[in-house]
Amino acid sequence: MYHNKTVSVIFPAYNEENYIRAAVEDFFSNGVVDEIVVVNNNSRDRTEEEARKTAARVVLETKQGYGNALQRGLREASGEIIILAEPDSTFMGKDVLKLLAYSDDFDMVCGTRTTAELIWREANMGWFLRLGNWIVAKFTQFLYNTCSLSDMGCTMRLIHRKALLKFVNDLSVGGSHFLPEMIVLAKRENLKVIEIPVNYRGRVGESKITGNLKGTLRTGFRMIALVIRYKLAPRART
Repeated sequence: MYHNKTVSVIFPAYNEENYIRAAVEDFFSNGVVDEIVVVNNNSRDRTEEEARKTAARVVLETKQGYGNALQRGLREASGEIIILAEPDSTFMGKDVLKLLAYSDDFDMVCGTRTTAELIWREANMGWFLRLGNWIVAKFTQFLYNTCSLSDMGCTMRLIHRKALLKFVNDLSVGGSHFLPEMIVLAKRENLKVIEIPVNYRGRVGESKITGNLKGTLRTGFRMIALVIRYKLAPRART
């Protein structure tokens, strides 16, 4: 609990058996998280079995896709403050406190993985991926006159439940380009958003989204298409 508000963390999980238990324990260890929801997105390994050995609540989302898993988590979480993260060792539980520190003044607090001093040596954040994130972010910032943005693909972010309820029914992206939709919809609702740097470490296993050049380019182009589509037809669905 943080300032008398309950805090939920959402982990979208697909084949994360090797680190899911450690991630749950890490995020509970900061002392402010009341609930962790692990969304098993049709894992083919022992992700669900490992997650059920922890204090997390495990739910199954049968619609495959990163965005589908996060949408399910957003609807399942009971906290007044909701935090999205990854259970693959890339993010650190202690950075929850960093997001919360800004939550009194902002409706949504987005992490950025582009701060060089916080990118760990083994992290999947080479120059191409870092530049691509920056380009998409700045393009979105220009189109929507948002706060300063540098990373549209960072899962780790915080949103107040009251703010989420203003656009949760408009969320429509089930794939890897889900995160920009949250920012665009938040801007459409005139929510207060800020971006802050978070630690970014090496992941356990290979990224399902940006683990190779093809996946990186595909996700980047989908993000750009999404922000353009919403700008041209703000009430359109993707």
